[in-house]
Amino acid sequence: MDREIEADFIKRFCWKEVRERLIYELSSEKKRKHALSRFSHRYEDLFILRRMIEIPKPNSDVQHIYEILLNHKADNVSYCISWNVEIDGKKLPLLEALQAAVGYGQPSILICGEGLSYFEAEQEAGPPRRFLLEGD
Repeated sequence: MDREIEADFIKRFCWKEVRERLIYELSSEKKRKHALSRFSHRYEDLFILRRMIEIPKPNSDVQHIYEILLNHKADNVSYCISWNVEIDGKKLPLLEALQAAVGYGQPSILICGEGLSYFEAEQEAGPPRRFLLEGD
C-alpha cells in the first residue's frame, strides 16, 4: 500500500470532516475493509460532489472508459484502492486495472494521475454508477 498516494487522494476528493478517519482506516490492515465498505454505501457522503463527473450509461465498456480517461490526460499506470484484493494497493497499467475493476460489483478507485481518478460504486440494482473524479 502506498499511504502517501492514498492520503493525497482522500485530501483531494473527500470532505474535510471524513479525511482523517478515512486515511487512518485505509492505512490499517484491520480497518481497511471498513473504509472500503464506506465507499460501497456512503460514497455520496464522502466525496466532494462537485468533483464527481458521472459517466453516462451505457458505461460498462472497459475500452470506452479507458478512452475517456486518456482524453482527460490519465497516466498509463494507475494506483488501485479496491474491494478486489487482486488489485488493491497495487500500481497497474491503467487498462489492466480497469479490466479488473469494471463490473466487479464492489467499489474501486483507480488513481490515474495528478487530480484524476476513476470511481466505480457498488452494484446494487442494475449497473453500478461510474465516475471520473477531477480536482486541483
